[in-house]
Amino acid sequence: MRPALAATLLLIAPLAACSTVTEAVKGPELAPVGYPAQLAPMTQQFAQPAPQPASANSLWRTGARTFFNDQRASKVGDILTVQIDIDDSATTKNQTATSRASNSSLGVPNFLGLESSLGKVLPGGYDPANMVNTKSGFSNAGSGAVTRSEKISLTIAAVVSGVMPNGNLIIQGTQEVRTNAELRQLTVAGIVRPEDISSANTIKHTQIAEARISYGGRGDISRVQKTPAGQSLVEKFSPF
Repeated sequence: MRPALAATLLLIAPLAACSTVTEAVKGPELAPVGYPAQLAPMTQQFAQPAPQPASANSLWRTGARTFFNDQRASKVGDILTVQIDIDDSATTKNQTATSRASNSSLGVPNFLGLESSLGKVLPGGYDPANMVNTKSGFSNAGSGAVTRSEKISLTIAAVVSGVMPNGNLIIQGTQEVRTNAELRQLTVAGIVRPEDISSANTIKHTQIAEARISYGGRGDISRVQKTPAGQSLVEKFSPF
């Protein structure tokens, strides 16, 4: 059974590495365009709504968008704009100093009248009043500092992928831009309140609950800057 499993893994390994080799040679490929997976599978066909006839004595069809209706995102499939403007900085300094000193002594001046006999058995200089005397000291000092600064200013369109029972909207969106052999990817997801969406159908990232914002990329530059996998494993599990 084990040889068969090993042979299967050997056959699958080249297939799993095929995409990595292709990306290294041709560069990263853009993901196909589609709705988020939570909204609907990419292979699902959406039925086109039948056109509604115009109402009597009216220039507008039933359900058509008008100037007087709320055009903000409110249902599954609607699109809204997320404005990401992160300018955070943090500085943390910690200093710790501890010390401890202890002294203890133990004496047996009288012990059933045997203290004189003990003096004959024990080495010279025996003092019953000061049989045991200990002294210990401990000190520790530590300091640390952390300084972080992050600044991101981006805009991305997100899709409403769900509506919660209380009316809050679940949104998520992905944006990819490829420049030469480097692919930049921006992803945002979270929960928003309909009343926080502005009249221009935009919302700030600070108004997104459970926000998940990812900004990164892959390609030649990212691959060179990334720590090799073997070195990363050694640094993670090395006890020294």
